[in-house]
Amino acid sequence: MKMPIQEEFEKSGAWIFKWRSYLPLLMFILGIGAILDLKNSQFIKYDTIIEVICFSISGCGIAIRVLTIGHTPSGTSGRNTKSQVADKLNTTGMYSLLRHPLYFGNFFIILGVVLFTRHIWVIITYPLIFTLYYERVIFAEEAFLRKKYGEEFVSWASKTPVYFPKFSHYKKPEFPFSWKKVIRNEYQTFFALICSLFAMEIISDLIIRQRFVFDPAWKIIFITSCFFYLIIRFINKKTNLLHTSGR
Repeated sequence: MKMPIQEEFEKSGAWIFKWRSYLPLLMFILGIGAILDLKNSQFIKYDTIIEVICFSISGCGIAIRVLTIGHTPSGTSGRNTKSQVADKLNTTGMYSLLRHPLYFGNFFIILGVVLFTRHIWVIITYPLIFTLYYERVIFAEEAFLRKKYGEEFVSWASKTPVYFPKFSHYKKPEFPFSWKKVIRNEYQTFFALICSLFAMEIISDLIIRQRFVFDPAWKIIFITSCFFYLIIRFINKKTNLLHTSGR
């Protein structure tokens, strides 16, 4: 017996929800394949400019996630993959501008990596892949929230857009900003971004320029991010310095 389309979307969305963190890996693999076609690309001479643009765009995505995570309470906007968790319905701050600000931030983080490939077809198809990947996740999340919060969710969702922020609806965050929560939750995101861009820089040099040389700026960025990651991971696992009550 076939399931109704709504249940089918919800089931497939729940499955993708568990594996949603692997979209960056998918785009990274596609990006490496795209770099193989760039030996004669006219973009090579603009290498530094493109790298700065890519960092800036991904940085915007990180900033969106920081502004979102920093104002949320515990039990919401987490990295859980086994099941949906929402101890509270977030409707203020970034959540007053759009319903899924973390995914909005993810779009720009991955876009920076995608642009690093300098490959037009990868860049063009990325928004489509992202939309197809996340639409089921969003469907499953919103089905869960609707069941749990009923009319409260419907009222908020009916006036808050899914993809594009509506700045006229901004509401001051209910909770003060917490750098501790941001660092605790997002140090992995930052490190994964640096590793992705650093790996693509090395591979592009090997393929396009046929040389293996560490750029001094990249070397500093990567080593610094490694130290940052290891220190924060230790603090997060072995101490309570980054833990705040209710956050």
